[in-house]
Parts: sequence; C-alpha cells; structure tokens
Amino acid sequence: MSVRDVTDLHEEFDGERLPPGQRETERFPVLSKSGTPSWSPETWSFEVWGAVDEPLEFSVEEFRDLPGETQRQDFHCVTGWSRYDNEFTGVSFPTLAELAGVHDDASHVMFYGFDDYTTDLPLDECMREEVLFTWELDGEPLPDDHGGPVRVVTPHKYAYKGAKWVSGVEFLTEAELGYWERRGYSDTANPWNEERYS
Repeated sequence: MSVRDVTDLHEEFDGERLPPGQRETERFPVLSKSGTPSWSPETWSFEVWGAVDEPLEFSVEEFRDLPGETQRQDFHCVTGWSRYDNEFTGVSFPTLAELAGVHDDASHVMFYGFDDYTTDLPLDECMREEVLFTWELDGEPLPDDHGGPVRVVTPHKYAYKGAKWVSGVEFLTEAELGYWERRGYSDTANPWNEERYS
C-alpha cells in the first residue's frame, strides 16, 4: 500500500513543523485517563449513530475491511511532545461519514472510547482525509496501550482530540463538551496557536 505523506500539514496553519511549546521525541509515551482497558475481538464493536441516514455497526473484521489507506503523519501531545513520521493505516473520517449519510443539520461529532472517554469536534474539522480511524502503526497492529484495536488520529489538533479505544461516533446537531474539555482543556486544540486550555 502506498503512503500518503501529510507531514506538511503545518503549512496550512502558518506554523513550523514543530508547534510552539513542543519538543520532538522518537519515543511514543503512553497517556490515558485511566489505564488501558481490556477488550475482546468477539465482543468489540464500532457504531455510528445520531444525525445520519444509516446507523452503522461493525465488528473488528468488518471495520478493518473498510477502504483503508496509510498516511505519514506527525502527532502532537498537549503535554508538550511531538512524534514525527508515524505511519498510520486506517479508514478516513470522510469515508465513514459517506457510508452513514450525514444529515444537513449535523454540526459536531462526539467520539466515544470504551474506557468512557469522549471528545467533540466540529464536523468540518472531522471531514478531512487526515482524520483516520487507525488500526496499524508503522506496519504493525496498533498496540493496546496506544488505543488498539482502533483509535482516532487528528494531526491538525492536539492528540486528546483523537479518542483511543474508540467504540463509536455520534453525529450531533449542536456542540457538547468531551471528557477533557469539561475539565478545562481547549475545545479547539490547535497546536500552532498553543490552544491547550480554555
């Protein structure tokens, strides 16, 4: 599979590749709100619901059979580190949205993790090819502690906008605050503007 390189994304935001206040690392630290949850391929499912024509539900195998691609992305953590050139394989948000048939009045998306994590983004911030539901990192299955079997990656945002252990998405007609946003983190989370806290 060919790799699409989107590491020049920073140019769209008039910023350097390394956002202000960040340091580059080759490590990939593990951060979560409450540790790594356990999951089973037999019981895991991914759902799409809300303001859509066609609510969807997938098993692990069905989800990984969706049209996928590999992208080379940078990853920016709100705690101050960035990791370059991650190769994520998964299905893009627009592909999933097209399958569901999003209603005209949908304006936001809530992402749910099966550790009860939530995070919200405006729909137009999600309808980018770089927003991936990913199941592989650097050619290997996404490790459980990094959100496997499926996590969201949002290279144009701080990484808390990309839910780990994602179990589904809800298309909303108005904004709602997610887990960290209710606790004082920025709802916009633009790394090049250092939008860390509200």
